[in-house]
Amino acid sequence: MQQLQFEASWDKALATEDRHSIENIFHETKHLNATVILFSPIREAINHKEELLITVLVHNFSDKNLQFNNTRILYKIEGEVIADHVFTLPAIMVPPNVSMPWTFIFPKDNYLLKRTYQNGRLEIQ
Repeated sequence: MQQLQFEASWDKALATEDRHSIENIFHETKHLNATVILFSPIREAINHKEELLITVLVHNFSDKNLQFNNTRILYKIEGEVIADHVFTLPAIMVPPNVSMPWTFIFPKDNYLLKRTYQNGRLEIQ
């Protein structure tokens, strides 16, 4: 059975409203189990460094730990690749049958300028 977990720094810093929003997304998506790894969107933003922030709930439906070590991730909107970056994230390890929120940060030169970044999907390549 899928469980929701928060990385330690998220657990401490997460606002109550954001926690409830993530819990709701988890309850709506925890049974999808259509693929081994699934990303459920939470929010998109551009920060003060002009980086694209894509926050998702990472669902690991597999029986193996999920780590991001030289992992190429694409952000697509309606099939168009909007962002492309190789991530090495030692701080995140998603155990089997666990869902965990995370923000993927695409550097300024690794995404296309768009009016909006909503309704996109992350994909592991």
